[in-house]
Amino acid sequence: MKRLFSVLVALALACVSVTALAQDDDADGLPWQKGPVTVQLGDQATLNVPEGYAFLDAAGTVKFNEVAHNPPGDGDEYTMAGKGWVAFFSYGDVGYIKDDETIDADAILANIREGTAAANKERRARGWGEMSILGWSARPEYDTQLKSLTWSILGEDQSTHEKVVNYNARLLGRHGVMSVVMVTDPATLATSIMDFKRRVKGFEYVSGESYAEYQPGDHVAAYGLAALITGGAAAVAAKKGLFSVIGGFLVAAWKFVLAGLVAASAWFKSLFKRK
Repeated sequence: MKRLFSVLVALALACVSVTALAQDDDADGLPWQKGPVTVQLGDQATLNVPEGYAFLDAAGTVKFNEVAHNPPGDGDEYTMAGKGWVAFFSYGDVGYIKDDETIDADAILANIREGTAAANKERRARGWGEMSILGWSARPEYDTQLKSLTWSILGEDQSTHEKVVNYNARLLGRHGVMSVVMVTDPATLATSIMDFKRRVKGFEYVSGESYAEYQPGDHVAAYGLAALITGGAAAVAAKKGLFSVIGGFLVAAWKFVLAGLVAASAWFKSLFKRK
């Protein structure tokens, strides 16, 4: 019997809110690499994928996005499938991010809401579902030892009133930042985050790319930690009073999942049972 899994994704100005149904045969055709295996995330980093988890390289992720009706990202994107969650990795060559900035969570949330309102205008024009930001699921937190910034936001689909959650991590490197977006069902968020945190410890920048290897003269980004949450370059534009123009960009690269993670979890378990 064919099983179905659905992934609902919203992405900034190019975002779409649809429930994508993919048949097993479609998903089986993807080039999943099953753990244990060490994989490359571009030229910048490696990731240890343990047994019971699966990975798609950049080409495979393009196919996954096609099967799941997810709009592609701007650059190479990689997928790791966990037990009840899916994580997307993408690297931004933005320069060295100074981590000496104080994060004003309330101000950031206000900017995110403004950006979401702008993005909703685009969704409305295209006949897509609109989103509401309910607040922080977990406020931004910076780990000075791991050089990682994490946060999660709780949202809601305005038409179905289904809750939406994404958990974000930004892993700082010498020349840029690895962005990780983990999507899961809000009902299993705590469990999924714990599992994800254990697995992301297998992430490592290659020699010469770690944050600690910064050298004077390296390119330094024009923004700090807060901008990693609100959209990077958009924060620079915001300082010039351009929020009305770049508001929708503030939610770039967010992935929201509503229903279907239970089905997805069952599908990924079956993936490892197949020969």
